[in-house]
Amino acid sequence: MTEPTNDWPGVRPEVVAEVVAGLSARLQRRLDGAAAKLARRPVAREGDDWRVEVDEETVLVLHAPGGVVAGEADVRCGCLLAPACLHRAAAVTLCPITEAGSHTGAPDPDPDAGDGTANPSGGSADQPAVDTAPGPGTPGPGTPGPGTPGLGTPDPLTAAEHAAVHHLHRAAAAVLAAGVSGAGAVSQAELLRAAHRARLAGLYRPAAAAVTVATRIRAARAGAPDHRLVDLVAGLRELLGLTTALAGGTAPAAELRGTARQAYREEGGLRLYGLFAEPVLTATHAGAVSWAVDADGRLSTIAEVLPHDGVAAAAPQALGAGTRTLRLGDTALSHREFSRAGLAVQGATRSTGGRLGAGASVRAVRAAGTAWTAEPASRLWSEPVAAQVARALAAQDLPYESRPAGSDLLFLDVTLLGMAPTGPGGTPQLLARCSVVGPAGGPVGGPVVVLRPAHEHPDLPFRANLALLATAPGLRLRVIGRLERADRPELRLLAIGAHPDAPGPLARPADRAGRVNLGLERLQTADLAAPEAVPGAEPGAEPGATAEVALDPTAPVSYGPPVHVLGRRVEQTVTTGRHALAPSEASAAADRGLLRAAGLATAAELLDGLRATAAGQRRDVFGRIVTDDHEAFATAWLAAASYTEELAVALCAAAWSGEE
Repeated sequence: MTEPTNDWPGVRPEVVAEVVAGLSARLQRRLDGAAAKLARRPVAREGDDWRVEVDEETVLVLHAPGGVVAGEADVRCGCLLAPACLHRAAAVTLCPITEAGSHTGAPDPDPDAGDGTANPSGGSADQPAVDTAPGPGTPGPGTPGPGTPGLGTPDPLTAAEHAAVHHLHRAAAAVLAAGVSGAGAVSQAELLRAAHRARLAGLYRPAAAAVTVATRIRAARAGAPDHRLVDLVAGLRELLGLTTALAGGTAPAAELRGTARQAYREEGGLRLYGLFAEPVLTATHAGAVSWAVDADGRLSTIAEVLPHDGVAAAAPQALGAGTRTLRLGDTALSHREFSRAGLAVQGATRSTGGRLGAGASVRAVRAAGTAWTAEPASRLWSEPVAAQVARALAAQDLPYESRPAGSDLLFLDVTLLGMAPTGPGGTPQLLARCSVVGPAGGPVGGPVVVLRPAHEHPDLPFRANLALLATAPGLRLRVIGRLERADRPELRLLAIGAHPDAPGPLARPADRAGRVNLGLERLQTADLAAPEAVPGAEPGAEPGATAEVALDPTAPVSYGPPVHVLGRRVEQTVTTGRHALAPSEASAAADRGLLRAAGLATAAELLDGLRATAAGQRRDVFGRIVTDDHEAFATAWLAAASYTEELAVALCAAAWSGEE
């Protein structure tokens, strides 16, 4: 049966590279226009075939078992120019990229299954609901530097690895120089071709980083709602950092190659206590992941993430996954139920990243859960806030597959302050006061934290739940969130529970055990105690009141160092390309003066170097720019981006610690 659909199947990156490479140079120049035209044609699905009527005489068919086009022969066109036709290349350009190692997100059937080379934004699902790019390369984050303690002597690359690294570096530099606006389908295909070559050479981590960059460029060019420029900048920084370190031999290649599959180790018996569950939503996959803590305080994940049938079906699939049974042993618990219950597991296997395997020898039965205020869960909230932030920031320097589970999660006790702008003319956001342990050992007022939804998709309940929480200033909560690195404390809220000193709120629904998974469940007004009845609330506070009672509006606004001057140029390059860094000399002098006046002499030198390399292109006798390999420019951009990243990490840590 043929069903109309507006969505395209996924496609393996090497298929995109092969099909686009088969075009002549003349047709490659027309590819972006052909893709835009084909995107307006209706798509129909019949089983594993997606059909597009290009015109009255031409039909394009994409054979995609399991929703993924796995080979070049699976893209068939009825036009006379096929197979070297624009229609086939345009079609694979429109299909979302699906990594060869993309997980379903379900527990692996055996300890040797699955790989950990990508994150949810690029393929895997162990860090869901956020397009955080992993890992968040030397000199960028995620790549060990030459002086990293504990690393051995750099091991040499083979000839094939060297060739693959240089190919990947050139492709990444070309994409950077072109910017999002200039990195069309041909540039993306070349990057994917280099990524495939790197994967064949055993360079799994750089290959995954390249696919992530290509995916984010597509999202940026399409204006996708989940596109974030900061993620694309981080992806390019990691990719260029990895290729630079590998080509220069400044770090052990084994640390930078990555692995094709996650390594699982035997854990024997585990007693797990459910903490919370959250939805996973990416361009090609949707589902849910449950988080649990064991008796030793270590976190683990059980995920079930499958390809979705299109944008419209993605959010419902993610929400529905919350009620599906965990794929671990013979348990009949759903993800939502497990978030408030426990499991006794025998024959358990677990990856370095905390992902639980589900081999035939694994046995799991339901057991009692634990409150967030009782051991071992309460141990997560006993860690000082500054130490939690330091741990989350340090984890960004590790390869994604090597990060401990939950390394980016914060466990906080907060008091809601209501809605207030976070700066002059800023949009009102939900604020909360974080409790920290004082010198005497008791809780004292800590930093004011901006609470943000963990995912912006309108069909997920994150935003609606935060809007309801904003009507209850004074409410005290125990929360779990994901650190948002910024120059002010920000947290992407995932789950909330009753505060240990105010157990009344959130305890009313008997099946919720005093906690709510904000991405899978909707709060009701009855779930929240009236603000005036909550201990610590402002007298006479009305629902919907702003946080002006908690913040001094007359206090002088404190501005941080003007890091944005350099950061803006780094981001501007990614958006519009190399030519964006050619402002007037007056503008350059103003930026230089502002940075030097703030004591950021290194930032000023990096910005001057970036501008010099951007403008340093030779011209022929007719005044036309002679294309170069962009090596000097990419090196200067990487240095500036890495400096900006390191300074941003320092500012984030200082903001949470209350330092000026």
